[in-house]
Amino acid sequence: MVADTTAAPSTAEPVPALVPVPDPVPVPEPTVGGRPKRGSAAWVAMYHSVSDCPDDPYNVTVTPARLERQLAWMAARGLRGVSVRELLAARARGTERGLVGLTFDDGYTDFVTAALPRLRRRGFTATVFVLPGLLGGENTWEPIGPRKPLLDVAGIRCAVAAGMEVASHGLTHVDLTKATDDVLRSEVDDSRHRLAAVIGDDVEGFCYPYGYLDERAADAVRRAGYRYACAISPGPSGCGDFALPRIHIGKADTAVRLELKRRLARFYGRALEAA
Repeated sequence: MVADTTAAPSTAEPVPALVPVPDPVPVPEPTVGGRPKRGSAAWVAMYHSVSDCPDDPYNVTVTPARLERQLAWMAARGLRGVSVRELLAARARGTERGLVGLTFDDGYTDFVTAALPRLRRRGFTATVFVLPGLLGGENTWEPIGPRKPLLDVAGIRCAVAAGMEVASHGLTHVDLTKATDDVLRSEVDDSRHRLAAVIGDDVEGFCYPYGYLDERAADAVRRAGYRYACAISPGPSGCGDFALPRIHIGKADTAVRLELKRRLARFYGRALEAA
């Protein structure tokens, strides 16, 4: 959860059936005169909760209808939403243009009930960062605002079966820059091992709670065996893929605002650097 700003009656959707996910359709690289279009560097969008709940003191909620329009905006511009794992693999091949990393922090249950059906309909994937120390719990780290349920084991496995990447957000959503060595080790190492046991696979990604990191936290994530970590800003010099920048997406982000954020991503250091 981080702070950064229409509501309709609640219309919760059932958990989607676990049907085969179609292979992503390749998106042509934006070109001008046969050459790659300038300013189309890959970037990563940061979402949190997808809900019709109007109480949103930290600006971390988008309505399902708003998310639908934002995904439609991406598709209309020849962009395809992918998980961070897929985005970095494409970057390593030099084929990341036309891709947008989609991330959902905190692992709210509404990722499966509200976001997942909309992602699947467009053949998009995403990364959901969950808290294995709070499985089936609530967002207790937020001092104010509504209590929202978090994914349990069944919800996490549903996301994996639907082709999404599940990665770690730490165990309990604490500021790692203020954690003791023992707590830091537990939040980073134990969360990876617990989550791997749930999904039955390796856990490649980590996301710093609140987006807070320093060299000590980044080193702990690197030593724990993760392959990348998401932040908000690029982080301390030399962190590289262990402080991937992201762009916050909120309920106020209409097509005009999204286009502006996309164009300014590189200027503000929020676009991914080439591999």
